[in-house]
Amino acid sequence: MIKVRSRAGESVQQMVKRFKKMCEKEGLIRDMKRNSYYEKPSEKNRRKRRKAARAASFGLTNK
Repeated sequence: MIKVRSRAGESVQQMVKRFKKMCEKEGLIRDMKRNSYYEKPSEKNRRKRRKAARAASFGLTNK
């Protein structure tokens, strides 16, 4: 759970901006968008395989 405590002299807008950055770092926005619609298990597996293949291809070219 993300908590944002106000700093001395910090405005509400600055706190909201810090909160949004923390959410982006944690990947919450991405997860919320991914979970906003139903994804079939076969589609999940396909997406994971593509991600693994992409990571493997980048790993081979950087050696």
